[in-house]
Amino acid sequence: MKKLLLTTSFFLGFISFSSLQAEASVILLQDNFDSENGGSGALNYNSFVNWDVTDGTVDLIGNGSFDFFPGNGLYLDMDGTSANAGTLQSKSVFNFNTGDTITLMFDILGQNPGATSNNTMTVSLGSLFSETFDINNTGTITRTIDVTTDITTNLIFNHAGGDNGGLVLDNVKLENAPVPEPLTILGAGTAIAFGTGFKRKLAKAKKQ
Repeated sequence: MKKLLLTTSFFLGFISFSSLQAEASVILLQDNFDSENGGSGALNYNSFVNWDVTDGTVDLIGNGSFDFFPGNGLYLDMDGTSANAGTLQSKSVFNFNTGDTITLMFDILGQNPGATSNNTMTVSLGSLFSETFDINNTGTITRTIDVTTDITTNLIFNHAGGDNGGLVLDNVKLENAPVPEPLTILGAGTAIAFGTGFKRKLAKAKKQ
C-alpha cells in the first residue's frame, strides 16, 4: 500500500511539474548588437542578423566608434546618417495566442549628442502594443502585455526625425509565457481525478 501511495504521489508531482513547465517563459528574441559587423561600428548599417531596416537608416555605433555611451559595446543610433530616421523590423514573425503574457524589454541609452531636436521612437508589436518614447524615457524600458486575441506580428522600432542624431537603442529582449497547452491541462485534470479515486479506494480499504 505504501509503495502504491508513493507511486501516485510521484505521478501527481510529475504532472504538476509538466504544467509549470508549459507556462515557463520562452525567449523569442534577444539582441545587444555586439556581434554585428565583426564587433565594429558602421554608419547606415543594414546587415543585421535579427533585423531589417525597412525605411531610412540606422547607425551601428559604440565600441570605440562614435562611442557616446562607453561600456555598452555596440548599440544603434536610430536616426542614421542620411537625414532619414530608421525603422527597424524583426526578421522573425511571432505567433501569440490568447492568454499568453509577453514581456518586452529594451534600453534607451540616451540621445546622440549631435541631435538638434528631441527625437521620438514608436515601438510596436502589431495591434498588441504601441507606445512612443523620447529622451525622457532614458533607461531600461519594460512592458508586460496580456494577449487577448491570437495574432502574428513583427516587433518594430520606428524612429521619427531626420537630423542624423537620434535615440540610442540597445539590449532588446522579447519573451513569452504561453498559455498552457490543452493536453497539459487535460493531463492535470486526469491526475486530479486519479488522485481523488485513489483516496476513495484507500479510505474504503481502511474501513474494511
